[in-house]
Parts: sequence; structure tokens; C-alpha cells
Amino acid sequence: MPKTKDYYDALGVSRTATKKEISAAFRKLARQYHPDANPGDKEAEKRFKEISQAHDVLANPEKRKLYDAYGSDWQAAQAAGAHGAGPGAGPRVQYQTIDPEELNRIFGGDGQGADPFGDILGSIFGARAGARTTRRPADAEGVVQVNLREAYTGTIRLVDLPDGRRLEVKVPAGVADGTLLRVPGLLARVQVTPDPHFRREGKDLHVQVGVPLRTALLGGEVEVPTLKGGRVKLTVKPESQNGARLRLRGLGMPDTAKGPAGDLIAEVKVRLPLPLDEAGKAWAQEAPQ
Repeated sequence: MPKTKDYYDALGVSRTATKKEISAAFRKLARQYHPDANPGDKEAEKRFKEISQAHDVLANPEKRKLYDAYGSDWQAAQAAGAHGAGPGAGPRVQYQTIDPEELNRIFGGDGQGADPFGDILGSIFGARAGARTTRRPADAEGVVQVNLREAYTGTIRLVDLPDGRRLEVKVPAGVADGTLLRVPGLLARVQVTPDPHFRREGKDLHVQVGVPLRTALLGGEVEVPTLKGGRVKLTVKPESQNGARLRLRGLGMPDTAKGPAGDLIAEVKVRLPLPLDEAGKAWAQEAPQ
């Protein structure tokens, strides 16, 4: 995740803000700076990424502890196994590698080929300690953050590791939040940031669609936005109630296992013809309760 300015400043909240206050601040700013609301505006896109990163960290209690303790180096601290206590917070244990000759000296070897430490282990495990085993180095752990649109299409991220290496991670289309991706030397956890317009449930996507009152009463067509871009036409049946859900097959999230895609569910939000003219007021007054 690229470094940015202080996450609390990015969201405009205090360092004592509650999780609810942090999420509320993010939603407000996301609506303002989302790329769909600012097509072609690179500054708005940059600002949206900043607030998404800030929300991802501050809305997660463990990450927030690490960020409060280590600042912009919180990811390196996380990869090193820190848990938010902060530098110098407690005693440290130092581990040291000792070669076989040193082990023999410690356990009373005579330097003539005898290996008492190996004999001890051999009596327990049936093998001499002198036999070496090859162990694969533990994978580094990292975080790959994508927005919902990137999770829909799939993308590629470069992850910087604490030892200076940079690894390329391919994020598959349809990936879910919390998915673990493994590449040689890295175990990356995917984090999908919330979208201000679309809501995901499994493979299905939900979006609210404004429907004029006349169309809701008499039926007609409305346009529905899709996560892949563009809009599709949706037929609204006569006498559709506010809150009705209309399903568009196959327009939800892709299946990472190459199965059928999810659906797009349009939630009807009836728009009143405001301000009312005299004819509309008269109709409302005469309409049955």
C-alpha cells in the first residue's frame, strides 16, 4: 500500500474517533471523491485512494493499533510480527544459530567424532541430530488492497516487502475480501474497500435505482448502472412498490472458479415529482389512502 499523509487527517477525524465516526467520515468523502462522480479527475481519484487506504486501516482495530504505534511503517511492523504495542514496549528475545561443533562443545563432545547431542536426539526420535533437513523459508505476509471495481475485473498489484523486495501479485476477477493469495515468497491477504454505490453479498451485487413515480405506477424502462461500466435497461412492472428488488441475471461478480457469475439486484427507489404542480397536488388529494 503506498504511503500517504496521516490517515486521521485524510478522513478529517480525531485520533480518538470511534469506528462508527471513522466509517461515517469515509462514506461522506467517498461519495464526494468517487471516480464515478468525478470522471477524468485525477486529483479526485488520488483523494479517493487516500481515504480508502485510511478507512481500511483505521476501521480495523489491529491495524489501527499498529498504525498508532508505528505510523507509516505499520505494514513492516505487521510483517515482522508486531501486534500494536509499539517500539520498546516490552522485553525482546534474541535467537542465535549455533553450529554443530558448538553444540558438541556445549554438550560435552570430545571433538573426535562423538556427538552426544545427536545421541540424545537419536534416542528420542530414532535419528542422529547430525542429519540436516532442508526447511523452506517462511513466506512474508502482506496486504493487497483493491476497490470493488478492481475486484470485479481483476488487477495486478506490486507489494513491497520489508527486506526491500517487490513482488507482483495477480488479483483474480471476482476475488472476495479476506482471500489469501500465495505467490513464491509471499502470502497476501486481499482487502476490498467498500463502494459508495454497489453493495456485495456473496456473488450478487446490489445497487439502488431511482424510478420516477409515473414509471413505478404505470411501468416502463429505467437505466441501471453496472460495475463493469455502462448501463443496461431494466423493465419496471406497473405498480412497483418502493424497495422492490429486480434481478438482472449474470451481471454480478464473476466466479473465481470459472462458475456462473452472480446477479445484479436493482433496488427500486421511487422518485416523487417534486415540486408538485397544481395537477399533482389535486391528484394526491383525491387519491385513496
